[in-house]
Amino acid sequence: MKLEKYHGLGNDYLVVSPDELSAPLSKADICLLCQYHYGIGSDGILLGPFQPGSEDFEQICAAAGLTTEQRSSCLAALRILNPDGSEAEKSGNGLRIFSRFLYDRGLVGHEPFQLATLGGMVRAQVIDPENRIQVEMGRVSFLSPEIPVSGPVREVIREEVEIDGRKFVFCAAGIGNPHCVVLDEQISSSLAREFGPRLETHALFPHKINVQFLQVKDRHNIAIEIWERGAGYTLASGSSASACAAVAVKLGLCQSPVT
Repeated sequence: MKLEKYHGLGNDYLVVSPDELSAPLSKADICLLCQYHYGIGSDGILLGPFQPGSEDFEQICAAAGLTTEQRSSCLAALRILNPDGSEAEKSGNGLRIFSRFLYDRGLVGHEPFQLATLGGMVRAQVIDPENRIQVEMGRVSFLSPEIPVSGPVREVIREEVEIDGRKFVFCAAGIGNPHCVVLDEQISSSLAREFGPRLETHALFPHKINVQFLQVKDRHNIAIEIWERGAGYTLASGSSASACAAVAVKLGLCQSPVT
């Protein structure tokens, strides 16, 4: 198998073209490849590109609910595999990395293009391959059924959850994948590592959830610590950053642009 490894701000992925596979990747294959001590090590695997008309392309588009017109505008489709063998709907850094992968192979230039993911259609553009690859993450929803979060239909804003006697105030957001954004004045990697997995698998979130601990620095800057569903503690996440920025603006704590 031929594969390549890229990273975006320390969020690293293995990129595998389906043409390089003699057989589909099993869950055991995925777990081993992503294991840092016994495998190559990564925060996930980007499997693609799947060309229009292929079985995987059609499956991904159908699962995302893309219309015929949307499908026809997509250059290719992408599967995003977590280190535990599960599949993610969307990844901001993963999409930036995959865009660079396509650029490196001469499959895209500097013009915008569309990719199909389980989280919907995404518009991407390689503006500067070394410094700037832009991905439009799409609309953010705070409505509980669209994330999803259990309970009555509502915007999940400043709700409270208690774990081992510690109370957390959070907002939930859907951006093609689910996010639980915890508001905290003091964040740390140890906080994310201790409580991230507990929140990820909390009964409130029937499909599990990505967890971020958000600290607002000023009107345009935030800091976050991340626990990714199916991956664990990660150094960066594009969709997490997008969700946190959206929450900060929604609550009036920041105004655009947010870094």
